[in-house]
Amino acid sequence: MDRHGQPKPPRKKLNGNVLLRIIKILFKSYPVMIPIVALFIILSAIVSSIPAIFIQKVFAIIVEHLEQGNLNWAVASKEIMPIVTILIALYLFSITFTTVQSQCMAYITQGFLSKMRVNMFRSMQNLPIKYFDTHKHGDIMSHYTNDIDTLRQLVSQSLPTILQSAVIVTSVLFIMLYYSVFMTLVVIAGILLMVFVAKKVGGGSAKYFIRQQKAVGKTEGYIQEMMNGQKVVKVFCREERVKEDFDKINDELFNDSFRAHAYANILGPINMNIGNILYVACATIGGVFLVSGIPNVSLSGLAFTIDIIVPFLNMTKQFTGNVNQLSQQINSIIMAMAGAERIFTLMNEEPETDNGYVTLVNCKIDENGNIMETDERTGHWAWKHPHSDGTLTYTELKGDVLMDSVDFGYTEDKLVLRNVSVFANPGQKIAFVGATGSGKTTITNLINRFYDIADGKIRYDGININKIKKSDLRRSLGIVLQETNLFTGTVMDNIRYGRLEASDEECIAAAKLTGADDFITRLPDGYGTLLTGNGSNLSQGQRQLIAIARAAVADPPVMILDEATSSIDTRTEAIVQRGMDKLMEGRTVFVIAHRLSTVKNSDVIMVLDHGEIIERGDHESLLAQKGTYYQLYVGAFELE
Repeated sequence: MDRHGQPKPPRKKLNGNVLLRIIKILFKSYPVMIPIVALFIILSAIVSSIPAIFIQKVFAIIVEHLEQGNLNWAVASKEIMPIVTILIALYLFSITFTTVQSQCMAYITQGFLSKMRVNMFRSMQNLPIKYFDTHKHGDIMSHYTNDIDTLRQLVSQSLPTILQSAVIVTSVLFIMLYYSVFMTLVVIAGILLMVFVAKKVGGGSAKYFIRQQKAVGKTEGYIQEMMNGQKVVKVFCREERVKEDFDKINDELFNDSFRAHAYANILGPINMNIGNILYVACATIGGVFLVSGIPNVSLSGLAFTIDIIVPFLNMTKQFTGNVNQLSQQINSIIMAMAGAERIFTLMNEEPETDNGYVTLVNCKIDENGNIMETDERTGHWAWKHPHSDGTLTYTELKGDVLMDSVDFGYTEDKLVLRNVSVFANPGQKIAFVGATGSGKTTITNLINRFYDIADGKIRYDGININKIKKSDLRRSLGIVLQETNLFTGTVMDNIRYGRLEASDEECIAAAKLTGADDFITRLPDGYGTLLTGNGSNLSQGQRQLIAIARAAVADPPVMILDEATSSIDTRTEAIVQRGMDKLMEGRTVFVIAHRLSTVKNSDVIMVLDHGEIIERGDHESLLAQKGTYYQLYVGAFELE
């Protein structure tokens, strides 16, 4: 049971295929460099294992002279110096191999992380809007920071260490068997105990490392949410409340992290002490064998002598030390797999489906009305429609939008729109009014296919929009949202975002059309003024004017204005409205507004209530009906 008394969900185990997938990506990204680095790691490990053999030879020479009772350092030095020279050469080789592989791994690691971020970002760009509506943005950001960092530790440290330690352990094991089978068996018994401890402790920490990664994402999500809503927090004096909520979330992160690292941190000391005990055991057993004259069993056939026991003890330290290193990497691997699993979960999310094949192309129209495709920007567009028999037809883009008996729900069990029909002829201005939650914005989200309908049909210039490629469909639409989003860059950059190839003159003309030019020219650097923090150095109305100019420079045949003037004062609204009227000339326009004064001149006004159109007509006819619209207009009802 959790702290709320509810049953806890089943614990999810780490998927072993995650590590395999990481390794496959590494080999695929660096098919030549990875094997070379692996070779250098193996060579470095082998070279660092071999000195034990030569050290034993040095001891053997010294012991031989001592046994003869005439230790002559000059003679002994001549015998030892070639061995010392070989040892120095081996250590130099080891340093060279280690240096080269370290530099290569730094390049591979950063390249791998860069590739993962790119792949994750590309996958994210292909996700449907629904994904971002149902996931906290801070938690998504955690994939790019915390989860990616766990992969950095895995690739740069854990995998090389595992390979190096495994090779050293294997090499030293054969050398130990070469000198003494009995003492090697003693070491193996100790190692089995270390493996048993690592398995028990590693298994205990794994589930908490998984929970820690999720808790980090949850914490970052809450922080991001509070940063965005800081003004609301302060307006309602909720600072203490959000502190308390954050403390609870942070405590969960603390508890999961503490348990994960509490298990992990005891592994090293336990194995280190087992290694020390093993060292003492080997020294004791070796001494007993030496004093008792017990015959040695070895691959070399050498008898038990002090020159075997002393190097063997050093090899025992090296052997247990590397086994301990292997067990220590379990924690990094568990963390990396938990982070990678979250990353791959994002990358494996079902992308936005697009089966459209009708595309939008530039065209020329001759005096006979024939449509011809061209690569030039002519200001005329056509839908390019390939057919199953190989023929092509072109339909001029006019902005004729038809919604026929459309049903829609964000979830299958609850419809938001019911039997909605909208007929918008080219050049018409269609307005939607109604209370919050009545379905106004949902209708516009269906036109640009942010969501797909449950039933009915939507046609654009007579073509079912399911047949139109989404990117081309959205390119034909201009949208000004109630919530303005500006990007880091200049004012000019933000206006040009509507059409990247637009010239400075076209961007300025769009700003003048919408009335934004007046305040832009008064900014410190005019159109070159740098905007940061979503345009926090501008007023809400100024930000909205830039967003409207951005839509204007795109010059689409269909415009969707979702509460486009809701954040603008009455005086500014009058300026914008004049620009908007010019912008809407010759276009099909869908307007969502709470202020009925902004929709009076619409060709058709539709009143929605709980997902259904209950009234439709122009301003005068709706007033004459004296229904809901009339009540709203005279103030008997209020939009909520």
